[in-house]
Amino acid sequence: MDVPAVNTSFTHSQPQSWARQNHMTPTCHPPYHYPYMNPKHQSSTEVSLACSGARPQSLHWDTSQQSYQDVCNSVPEISNMKTQGMPLGSCSLPTSPTSNSKSESRYGLDPQLLPSVVQVIKEDRVQWEGKVFVSKSKSSVPPLSSTRCTLEDKGNATPHFIRCTTYSFPVAVQSAQKSHLPLGATVHPLAVPEIGECSVPVCEAGDCVKGCGHCGAFMSPAMSWQDCGQRFYCPFCDKLSEVPWQSYQPTNQGRRVDLESKPELSLGSYEILEKQMSNAAVLVLAIDVSHSAMRMGHLDHISKQICSQLQILQGSEGADQSNLRIGLMTYDSRIHLYNLSPALSRPHMMIITDCEEMELPVTEGLLVPLKDCRHIVERVLQEIAFFKPKSDERCGSQDLPVSAAVKILQASESPGKLLIFHSSPLTECTDEKSSSVFFSSSKLKSIFQGPDSTTSLAKDCVNHGCCVHTFVFSHQEVGGAWPGHIPFLTGGGLICYNSLQSEMEQERFQADLSRCVNMQLAFKAQLKAFVSKEMRISGCYGAFILGPDSSRVAMAALDWRTTMAFEFTHNKSLDEARGVAIQFVLSYSTSSGENRKRIHTVTLPCSHQLLDTFRSSQAESLLTFYCKKMYSLALETPLQSLREELQTEVTEMLACFRRHNCTTSVSPGQLVLPQFLKALPVYINSLRKSEVLLPGLRSSVQQRLQLRCLIVSMDTMSTASQFYPHILTLPVSGSNTTMPSVEETVRCTASSLDQGGLYLIYCPLALLLWVGSRVPPQTLLHLFNANSFSSLTSGKIKLPVLENFLSISTRDLICSLQSQAAVTLQLKMVKEGDSCEESLQHLLVEDKSPNGGASYSDFLFHLHVNSLRLIT
Repeated sequence: MDVPAVNTSFTHSQPQSWARQNHMTPTCHPPYHYPYMNPKHQSSTEVSLACSGARPQSLHWDTSQQSYQDVCNSVPEISNMKTQGMPLGSCSLPTSPTSNSKSESRYGLDPQLLPSVVQVIKEDRVQWEGKVFVSKSKSSVPPLSSTRCTLEDKGNATPHFIRCTTYSFPVAVQSAQKSHLPLGATVHPLAVPEIGECSVPVCEAGDCVKGCGHCGAFMSPAMSWQDCGQRFYCPFCDKLSEVPWQSYQPTNQGRRVDLESKPELSLGSYEILEKQMSNAAVLVLAIDVSHSAMRMGHLDHISKQICSQLQILQGSEGADQSNLRIGLMTYDSRIHLYNLSPALSRPHMMIITDCEEMELPVTEGLLVPLKDCRHIVERVLQEIAFFKPKSDERCGSQDLPVSAAVKILQASESPGKLLIFHSSPLTECTDEKSSSVFFSSSKLKSIFQGPDSTTSLAKDCVNHGCCVHTFVFSHQEVGGAWPGHIPFLTGGGLICYNSLQSEMEQERFQADLSRCVNMQLAFKAQLKAFVSKEMRISGCYGAFILGPDSSRVAMAALDWRTTMAFEFTHNKSLDEARGVAIQFVLSYSTSSGENRKRIHTVTLPCSHQLLDTFRSSQAESLLTFYCKKMYSLALETPLQSLREELQTEVTEMLACFRRHNCTTSVSPGQLVLPQFLKALPVYINSLRKSEVLLPGLRSSVQQRLQLRCLIVSMDTMSTASQFYPHILTLPVSGSNTTMPSVEETVRCTASSLDQGGLYLIYCPLALLLWVGSRVPPQTLLHLFNANSFSSLTSGKIKLPVLENFLSISTRDLICSLQSQAAVTLQLKMVKEGDSCEESLQHLLVEDKSPNGGASYSDFLFHLHVNSLRLIT
C-alpha cells in the first residue's frame, strides 16, 4: 500500500500563557477555542470555552465580580455537595429522545458548546489520517485508536499492542501520588496489524539473543550494551548479564552491528517459535438431549448447522483442518460419550451416571481426526432428533459437559475448544447467588461472583486449556444460574437466543457458530509482565482468574480481541535518563501445536514536571484502563463505592492539574482540562452510569453479567465506541449519491436527532436504526418498502432487499459495521415516540440516563466545583 509523506513524530505546540489569549477575537481562534455562550438561566455568571498554554480545554465561568463561594451558593444543589461521593441525582426523562429537556443543564450550560468527543476524533484524524506514526523509544502520544494511519515499529511496540495511560511517567513518588493519574498500560497481545503494516516477525528460538538470566526478561531494545557488546544492562532487574559467545557481536556507539537483522534487538514486538511441539487442539461438541430440550424442537436445526460447519472445516482451503480431532457427547442428567472410531461398524454410546466423581470408561475413540469420522458424527447427529428421553427425566446442569470435556482433554494431554448447545431451562447450583440479591445494597459485592464450584471448574479448564463456548436456546429473564461464568473465564463466550423458530435468529445462530468454530485461538496462554526496577505491578484487570502474583496471568485460551490492563506503582524515584521500560511476554500454543512466545516492549520517558505527565495522557486510554479496573473490582467491591472512587479520582486529577500547571491568570470559575483529556469527563460519566455500575429497574441480572464480561476484555477502540457510540446520519433525499462513512458522526445527544432524519447508531454491542416521525414517505418506501411512518413497527428487523441506492448502500454499511463486532448484532429499528426508545436513550450518553445517571453538562459542572473545593 502506498503511504503518503511520513510524519515521524508528533510535536506539542509551545506552551502559551493564558493571559496572552484573546477570547474576544472571533476571526482568529486557536485550534481548540470555542465561542462565548450564554446560560439559559439568566444570571451574572457567563460561560465560555478557551485553551491554555498546554493546550488544555477550559470551561470558564467568569467570576471576576464574584467569589467562588458566591458562585456555589448561587446554586443550591452545589452548595450542599460533598467532595467525595457527591450524589448526581435521579433524572426524569421525557417521552421522546428528541426533547431538549434532558440535554439541558441545570446550571445554564449549553451542551453543544462543551468539549466534544466527535470533535476530538475529527481533530486527531486531521492530524494523522493517512500518515505514519513511528513508534520508537520514548516516543510521544500516539494517534487515537479510531484514526486510520500506519503504525511503524522502530523499537517500541506499536499502539496496536500496548497503550499507556500516560507517555511520561512522573519521576518522584510524591508527584505520582499527588497527580491521581493512574500509571498503567493496556496490552492487546494478539492484535492484528492493519493492511499495509508489517506483521509481527517470527524467529527461531535458537537464533535469538537470550534475554536476562536474572529476572527472565526477554531481549529487547530496552536493554543497553556495555563492554563492546560482552554484557548488557537489564532495566527490569537492574543487573548486568553476560552474552553467550555463540550470539556475541561487537557494538558500535552502543549499538550491536547486527541490530537490523535481529528483531529482538531492533523491534518492540516479535515472536519466538519454539522447537518443541505440543499436541494440537481438539474440538468437542456437547448437545443437550434432555426431555425439555427435545420439547423445544431446536435439535434438528442445531444438528444441521453443526454438520454444515464440519463439512466446511474439512474442505477449507489454506489450512489442513481434516486432521482436527473431533469429540462428541450428549447429556441430560447424565453424560453420553461416543466412540467415533472408524474401525467400528457403528458408533458406540457410553453412559456416565456418576457425575459427581466422573471417570472416563475408555479414552480410545473419544477424539478422532475429522477426515476419519465426519460421516460418523453426522450419523449420530441425525439420530439425536429421534431420542426418546423419559418425561420425568430431570434437566442436567450446564456444567456437566464441561467436567466431562476437562477429563477428555486431560486424558489426551491436548488443549481444545468445547461447544455446548443447551436448550433446557438453566439449573441453579445450591451456592449460586439468588437473583433477588441483585437489587440488595447490602450484598452488591456478590452480584458478579460465580459460585465456588463454578470457579473451581473454571480453574480446571484453565489448567488443561479448555475454552468453553455456550449457546443457550432457553429464554429466562430472571432466576436460574447464569451459565456465562465459565465461558468468559476460559476465553470463550456465551450467546443466548430467544427462539430458533424465526429466520433472523437462525441466521444469527449460523453466523455465531461459524465465527466460533473458525476462530483462531492461543491455547494455554501465560502472560508475564515486567516493569523497570524502580516500579512494581500493583494490579491486573481483565476477564481471567487472577492468581496470587499480579504480574502473571494464566488463561485457557486467548483470541485476537482480548485486552488486559496492568497498573504500576513507584518503589522509588525513577531515573530520568533511562525512563521506564515495560515488557509483556505471552507464551501460548497454536491450534496446530506450535509453542510460541510473543514479546511486546515499550520504553517511556519520565519527567520531573507533572505538566508533561498530564499532557501526554489520552482520554480513551484512561477510559479503557478505568473500565477494566472498575469492572474487575466489581467482583468484591460495592458498586456505589466504585462510582464514588471513580469520580473522586478524576476530581483529584483535575484539581492537581489546576493547582500545579495553571498560571495565576486563570480565574476561579475556569475548568481546565489537558489537551488530550478533553473527552475524559464525558467518557467517565458514561462509565459511571453504565448498566454494570448503575443498574436500571429494567436491567436483568443476566444482562448485566453479560455486559460486564463482554466489555471488560474489549480493546481501546471498542471500549471507546461502547461508551460513546457512533451515530451516523443516513441520507433522506433521493438526490444523495454518497453514504456517510463511519468517521462522519454526530454527538450522542437527543438534540442531534432531527425528526426528519434517519440515524444508524452503532456500538460493539448494539445496532439501532432510529426513524424520525417526519422522514419523507419516498425515503421510507426506498428503505423499508413502506408507505407511511405509522406502518412501521419498532423491534428487530431485517431490511428488505430493494434495488435502489439508499437500500443497497444502507445494507452494505450495516454489513460493514456487523463485521467489526465480536458477536453477531441484530438490527433493531426504533421509531420516534415509541416505547422502544429506552434502548436508544441508554446510548445517548451525553443526556440524562433512564437509570438515573446525570447528563454530561451537569457532571462536568460537578467536576469543576469539586476540583475547586480541593484547592481553596
